[in-house]
Amino acid sequence: MLVTTSSSSNNCRGSVPLWLQALLTEKFFNACLIHEEARKNEKNIFCLDCCTSFCPHCFPIHCSHRLLQVRRYVYHDVLRLDDASMLIDCSSVQAYITNSAKVIFLKQRPQARQCRGSSNICCTCDRALQDPYLFCSLSCKIDYLLRTEGTLSNYLMECNFLSLPDDTGLMMAPNSAAPEPVGSTSTSSGSSGYGSGSVGCWTMACTAAAVVRKKRTSIVSYHEDHRPPAREPAKPICGPASVISMNRRKKTPHRAPLY
Repeated sequence: MLVTTSSSSNNCRGSVPLWLQALLTEKFFNACLIHEEARKNEKNIFCLDCCTSFCPHCFPIHCSHRLLQVRRYVYHDVLRLDDASMLIDCSSVQAYITNSAKVIFLKQRPQARQCRGSSNICCTCDRALQDPYLFCSLSCKIDYLLRTEGTLSNYLMECNFLSLPDDTGLMMAPNSAAPEPVGSTSTSSGSSGYGSGSVGCWTMACTAAAVVRKKRTSIVSYHEDHRPPAREPAKPICGPASVISMNRRKKTPHRAPLY
């Protein structure tokens, strides 16, 4: 999370681009409301131009935008180091290797207790680190730079194009999402990141949420109207067959011969 002191809170927030603020506060890997009943509908892709996250089924809407894939490592959100380095300076942030790729943690991780006896710790949250790293996550570095320098202008990269890696495995579903709104434009890393494309995405999300609620209500009412009548309990069989089965005795048991 992005944490700043109260005296310089307004100035620091003004120096942070909107896409970075949204990236640090977004909750990933939640189910997509637009494709609630589809498989693999976790929101793990972030659009820098719309400042929102979406699932792989929503990819056709944002295919021409700058996209950043968020991954999971030990139950926390991580970014590929190569992708994050195209947007902001990630030096001195401790990296880890997963699936043959270097990743860095996006947000500060909670810790039960402070590490004692470690010579190298994070400059923001005092987490133990390996040499020569200074920060345990990208959020910790951003918080440190805002507290010490008050701006990120010297660390932001100019990125006009950012695509997803080839191993993303997106499920291209052209019928699962509406076409891209006309007039959506791409902005630089330091810009606001909002345009007509974000308005179209927001309108579609609100419409989809209303459709999902209406669909759920209709399904519930349909099941209540077409509920089958309750079955009568089965009556016990009282006939000759039951009498025979009750009076039948076991035959004489036969033992195996002894050798």
